[in-house]
Amino acid sequence: MTAGLEHGMLVAAVTLLAIAAVLELAARLRGLRPVLPVYLPLTLATLALLAAIAGRWQREEQGPFLTLYDVLLSNLFSLALLFLAAGLMAPLLRSTAAVILPFLAALGIWLLLAPAAAEPLPPTFDNPWLWLHVLTGKLFLGLAMLAAGCAIVALARSGAQADLKAAMWQLLSLGFVCHSFMLIAGAVWAHSAWGRYWAWDPLETWAFVTWLAMALLLHARVTFRRMPDSLARAGVVAIFALAFLTFFGVPFISLAPHKGVM
Repeated sequence: MTAGLEHGMLVAAVTLLAIAAVLELAARLRGLRPVLPVYLPLTLATLALLAAIAGRWQREEQGPFLTLYDVLLSNLFSLALLFLAAGLMAPLLRSTAAVILPFLAALGIWLLLAPAAAEPLPPTFDNPWLWLHVLTGKLFLGLAMLAAGCAIVALARSGAQADLKAAMWQLLSLGFVCHSFMLIAGAVWAHSAWGRYWAWDPLETWAFVTWLAMALLLHARVTFRRMPDSLARAGVVAIFALAFLTFFGVPFISLAPHKGVM
């Protein structure tokens, strides 16, 4: 796949995500709960992103791991895929579409504006632990996004919203497990790549801060049973915001060697 065709696939994907977001918001304003009109463009967008990744991978002969463009591309695909699967398997989570679809469309616009030039992967990326580290990281971010979506929808609605509240905590708990595996796999990868398990570089530090924030919030839920629901939901949204900044901010403003450069 040529770079021009790849860009065209991305434009199509972002356009489809925007269409899905507009259809979802319009339907919600009319009191409707659409499935096919929203999930059809979402499915097509996910397939277009998959095609763009496959074409870029074949052309560059390396995976989308290093640059901001690569990270945005791979995470937009994984987030869209996870949201698509969650919405089809768990109808309750479809209510988060009004929050998540505009977010995915905005992420896609950022992707289109990012420099698309590829950079050679350093030898440290040739490691099987990298795959587990990346996979569990993407699962964590997707689950945190879904949990934040539940929290925002519950905050915007009146009433107890017990089902959304339960789903929010379940998603956050699963995300915590994935985040823990991400840290473990990353440490093993770091030892294989650089001869150390942990170096407190900015990305490692903020990833640990995110894990600690999740642990504290989950612990508070068990310990302080009278914790206000609004405070808990705001905490879940804050954790996703922290995770987002860790994934898409810290690695690209820091000169630390976490990108794989010795």
